[in-house]
Amino acid sequence: MDGKSNGRPLLEVQDIYSGYQADFDILKGVSLHVEPGEIVCVIGPNGAGKSTVFKALYGFLNVRRGRVLFDDRDITNIRPQDTLKIGITIVPQLRSLFPQMTVYENLEMGMYLERDKERIKQRIDYILELFPRLGEREKQKAGTMSGGEQRMLEIGRALMWEPKLVLMDEPSAGLAPLITKMIFDSILRLNDEIGLTVLMIEQNARQGLQISDRGYVLELGCNSYEGSGQELLNNEEVRRAFLGGR
Repeated sequence: MDGKSNGRPLLEVQDIYSGYQADFDILKGVSLHVEPGEIVCVIGPNGAGKSTVFKALYGFLNVRRGRVLFDDRDITNIRPQDTLKIGITIVPQLRSLFPQMTVYENLEMGMYLERDKERIKQRIDYILELFPRLGEREKQKAGTMSGGEQRMLEIGRALMWEPKLVLMDEPSAGLAPLITKMIFDSILRLNDEIGLTVLMIEQNARQGLQISDRGYVLELGCNSYEGSGQELLNNEEVRRAFLGGR
């Protein structure tokens, strides 16, 4: 995970159809890809199918048509419990920490499949070095921390298994603007320092695109626009529809 790549995609979503009912598709031919070392942002209005993409990728929803390829492997309709094993982790939109557990204990849960206690400790030490603020609070109960610190802990926990790809579902959700900037700065720093590959959904379209290499716009379950983050920020139609005008 050390920098951008112009080779084969790490993740390739090919024309997928999926939904919550067998006879009704929310996604109607969505395609996207993520290169190793990229930050890619998916934006669009409520109901566009953004969260449905993540659920289909992670195996929570059945893909009726199309394929999902990850690291040269067909993972279409993978079981959710197997995504961690192949190197995909997720930072969900809703808080997922164990509030009565400490920072350290929550990080341990990020490697619940690992039996090597020494490796778990090494990974926790590494995460606490990446996030010094968490290191200062490793014995603090997660439920007593600020929203920004909790989001940071969720990102740290997602990194425990050394994933190849992290899915982030609205990392700024519920956070104040200054805290949102801190979280996005952290994502950029991790991308720069360890080559972290990220596919994110973000309602704060402008800020999401500002830190992204590329972006996709979904509307009504279909691809609408795609391009570099800067191209989408400069696209008048995208700006008018999703970024609050000029």
